[in-house]
Amino acid sequence: MLRLELTKRALRFLERLPAKQFRQIMRRILALASDPAPPDSKLLKGAGLRVARSGEYRIVYEVIPEGVLRIIVVGKRNDAEVYRRL
Repeated sequence: MLRLELTKRALRFLERLPAKQFRQIMRRILALASDPAPPDSKLLKGAGLRVARSGEYRIVYEVIPEGVLRIIVVGKRNDAEVYRRL
């Protein structure tokens, strides 16, 4: 299992979520720590980052060779703002 690291931006977003959505996203993040490249995740072109969906949210992350799963951004799934923040 990879060690988790969240950016300040991702942490702030998660702190503002209602409890139900927070649990849903955290379950997905913990699953990514076990399997960082599940079949339903996508590689972002030219960025070396991956995107996974959790309900109506997107999780943008990267795997660092030292065994760290870094969560870069979490945001609404239908909002292109998630990608603009990168």
